[in-house]
Amino acid sequence: MLMPKRVKNNRRKMFRGRMKGKATQGNTISFGEYALVAQEPAWITSRQIEAGRIAMTRHVKRGGKVWIRIFPDKSYTKKPLETRMGKGKAGIEGWVAVVKPGRVMYEMEGVSEDVAKEAMRLAAFKMPIRCKFMTRKDYGLAEKEHVEYAPIPDSALLPRNVEVVEPEQESE
Repeated sequence: MLMPKRVKNNRRKMFRGRMKGKATQGNTISFGEYALVAQEPAWITSRQIEAGRIAMTRHVKRGGKVWIRIFPDKSYTKKPLETRMGKGKAGIEGWVAVVKPGRVMYEMEGVSEDVAKEAMRLAAFKMPIRCKFMTRKDYGLAEKEHVEYAPIPDSALLPRNVEVVEPEQESE
């Protein structure tokens, strides 16, 4: 199960917090070609994250690479059954990842789109929320293999202390 290795003193027992608005971080595809994106806010437990990962990797067998983009870094507590109220806050029960709408949860590359779509669908069944399959094209991002770089700028436009070195042409 995923959980933090160490936490400082007062971070062990946390407030519940709120899940207002959409995800502002982790909402674009960064590593892979395909992604599973959350459509609703929720706490995703470390067991659910692991179940989704196993479902995806079993479907793609040996092909492809999977990235987990969420990490359970928020603790939640639970009092034992049949315990009276009071006596302080309970002990830590587990760890969750706070997921807002638009958050990329898993990424994948190295397989065809059909295989990735089916693997992400199987992982989405393990999540307690609605999820959506997306590609780099859906985000308007360039495909990873076909990235074009800007041409070398004209030396007249550069500052005086910058020199442009042209690559040497191989002659036969």
